[in-house]
Amino acid sequence: MEKLLILSLLALGYQTVSAQLVTESFGTGANAFTMDFVTIGNPNNAADTTGNPNLAGRVDYIYNLGKYEISRYQVEMANSGGSLGITYAGGYLTSPAIGINWLEGARFVNYLNTSKGYQAAYSFDVNGNFQLWAAGQYNGNNMFRHKDAVFVLPSTDEWYKGAYGSPDGSWYNYPIGSDSAPVATSGGTLPGTSVFARTFYADFNNAGGLSLYGTMAQGGNVWEVMETAYDGVNDSPTEYREMRGGEMDDLNSNNQLSSRRVQVDVSSASLFVRGFRVAMVPEPSSLSLLALGGVVVALGRRKRV
Repeated sequence: MEKLLILSLLALGYQTVSAQLVTESFGTGANAFTMDFVTIGNPNNAADTTGNPNLAGRVDYIYNLGKYEISRYQVEMANSGGSLGITYAGGYLTSPAIGINWLEGARFVNYLNTSKGYQAAYSFDVNGNFQLWAAGQYNGNNMFRHKDAVFVLPSTDEWYKGAYGSPDGSWYNYPIGSDSAPVATSGGTLPGTSVFARTFYADFNNAGGLSLYGTMAQGGNVWEVMETAYDGVNDSPTEYREMRGGEMDDLNSNNQLSSRRVQVDVSSASLFVRGFRVAMVPEPSSLSLLALGGVVVALGRRKRV
């Protein structure tokens, strides 16, 4: 994609890339919708050595992470445009899409890819059963994600970096660019806030303070399911997945900590506490440019109050 290719070219000469907003369009006519992403720069960053799991958050490439959690409206448009059959819990159209399990999130992401002519990220057989990709179709030990996909469920490292990292390589305990706990709010975009402590689910674009990269509500509002297996090895279709960020019904902010993660079954969908966001990763040609450019490794450091 042109936008990701441009970001990769920029990375050839710079250690970090300032946050940029990327808007992608999907569907047509009455089923059209858009999705906003923020650019996560600082490729080849040093991992966080104090989070959970230890050595989390290193990503070797520039990528885009959804600025917001996926909304019910976006799921409804994809359902109509792609006949996906995804079920979800109630709520306003602008609320985060809740009551969706990992498998349904994967089908939503596949629609984002195939509707734009890209490779599907996740494999399902004719009966709708999730499958691993064959050798040569995936990178490293991640047998869940096709190597040529553009839109994906974020991996643990991709999600973690967007939440707890910063463009200068520093790491923080909370996804608001701070080691101090956020202040509970029912909505808004004030720094240092998040939606929790029995407040209402906020509008998906009005759900608490921002991370240093510019994502919103990676802490509070709803738990977010990610691509990565809880054990960190994506080699079993039924492996428990990882979930992070806490939710609005928490009585304190501990679930938003970088050290906090929980496991969830791929087919389980708790009605009121679970949602997801989407990442947008470079195409293989863009990754090759990054490798040839020899991007400088950023030295990470952990700030503490």
